Amino acid sequence: MAGNAVGLGNFLRFPVQAVNNGGGAFIIPYLVCFLLMGIPLLWIEWSMGRFGGRNGNHSTPFILDTMTKRAFWKYFGVFGIFTNIAVAAYYCYIESWTMSYVWHSIAGTFDGLSQTQVAKFFTDYVDVSVSHTGIPHEAIVFYILCLLLNTWILSRGLAGVERAAKIGMPLLILFGVFLALRGITLGTSGASAEVPGASAWDGLNFLWTPQFSSLSDPKVWLAAAGQIFFTLSVGMGTIHCYAAYVRSKDDIALNAVSAGFMNEFVEVVLGSLIVIPIAAGYLGLDWVKANAGFGMAFQTMPFLFEKWGPFLSAAAGVMWFGLLFFAGITSSLAMGTPWMGFMRDEFGWGRNKGAWSFGLIVLLLGLPTVIFFQQGVFDEYDYWAGTVALVVFALAETILFSWVFGIDKGWKELLSGSDLKVPTIYKFIIKYITPLLLLLVFMGALFTPVGNDWSGALQGVFNGQGWTLDNSSIIKTITNSGLHEQLAAATTPADVERLTDRLFYTNMARMLLLLTFVGLSLLVYLAGLRRLRSTSKRVAA
Repeated sequence: MAGNAVGLGNFLRFPVQAVNNGGGAFIIPYLVCFLLMGIPLLWIEWSMGRFGGRNGNHSTPFILDTMTKRAFWKYFGVFGIFTNIAVAAYYCYIESWTMSYVWHSIAGTFDGLSQTQVAKFFTDYVDVSVSHTGIPHEAIVFYILCLLLNTWILSRGLAGVERAAKIGMPLLILFGVFLALRGITLGTSGASAEVPGASAWDGLNFLWTPQFSSLSDPKVWLAAAGQIFFTLSVGMGTIHCYAAYVRSKDDIALNAVSAGFMNEFVEVVLGSLIVIPIAAGYLGLDWVKANAGFGMAFQTMPFLFEKWGPFLSAAAGVMWFGLLFFAGITSSLAMGTPWMGFMRDEFGWGRNKGAWSFGLIVLLLGLPTVIFFQQGVFDEYDYWAGTVALVVFALAETILFSWVFGIDKGWKELLSGSDLKVPTIYKFIIKYITPLLLLLVFMGALFTPVGNDWSGALQGVFNGQGWTLDNSSIIKTITNSGLHEQLAAATTPADVERLTDRLFYTNMARMLLLLTFVGLSLLVYLAGLRRLRSTSKRVAA
């Protein structure tokens, strides 16, 4: 469970979110969201999963169906299979980058390269026509190798997943501790001639100096809530499926909290002690603030490691990208379990057939994210499957657990077999506060005001000027408003062609995701019919 929660977001997304939202200004809302959303959602999903497992269900559609007499709820459970398949499609691509970078760190590919050249290496890598190893279409080859490894481990069943986590998690923490210690001991010793006085401590001070002004900034709260979803793997269905195998006498309240706090330790402690301090130590805090982004891990870190000398730079590269690989694979393996559990329960498929069919589906759905990465297919998958779908499903399952199944029954299920004394206040939080916060997060994403200026938008409403939506809002994103505006403003044929292609591939990505969801819904419908027929036969007998 900890391996499922600890993923690439702990090291790639958290530091960037913290920097982009004011450093210490981000920490307080983040911790509040962890206590009011993260922990409650973990308890909800563990409780639902164990309850469904006792009734012989190991996938979200029929775990949800077990908890209510309303048949439509199982179609909300489709999100618990869909999000895993769709997220795995692009998540495994990032995972394959880490495999490739481990190889290039060992091979010395980054030796002597400038910062610009290291950054160009990444942009060339995601251009599938460029190869750095002599292997044609290198990005595709590593992606397929990564999927094959995931699929083979999944084909070994939960024992294979558990073995991978028992190897990967200790190595991840060992590598992380080494890099964190190296980062915080840089002090000003790593200052380059270009940035006199640069200090790793500047990065730490920026991240860990609380700024209470953030408490009134809705933008920071939305970012904090989004990070909680991403980092704990809630709203995906993987926790339900793992918890479906838990015994009735097991302490799920304690297990959920343990897995959650393990994830927070890795994210808040190790995640904040590597990229930001090391980058600040060499390039200065101002550079970090201006350039914080997802690509720092791949476009900047290899260059900084080179300053540690030939041997240590190679070792650091292997540790950093190995750490990311282990973080990634322990999460991507979890994404295969909902599909495998569903096909086994409903259609009698064995683990080999379930695992390799999952790998094939992910390959077919994921290849467009590799081949058309620069056309935005990757970003569309991440937005709709890895962001919006998580919030929708989390909101639905919270309402089901608290209001349809009933908070009293849900609370009893949570405490069954528990030695942990869960504060009674959480019964109120789970029923009222958590769904309210989830609703606010969803509505905030749906109606994001222009420039993320919430106070200005509210003033505009009171002044009769209306509420102007930002192009990043869900409503504007659906209509491709931002792309259409860019297309209308384009002045050269090259820009028009580029934006037209982007629009085409954006719509193609959405169609692929929609077809996947519809196909899974149809399978759930057919499974429901099979169950009805089976019940009718038993009644007749």
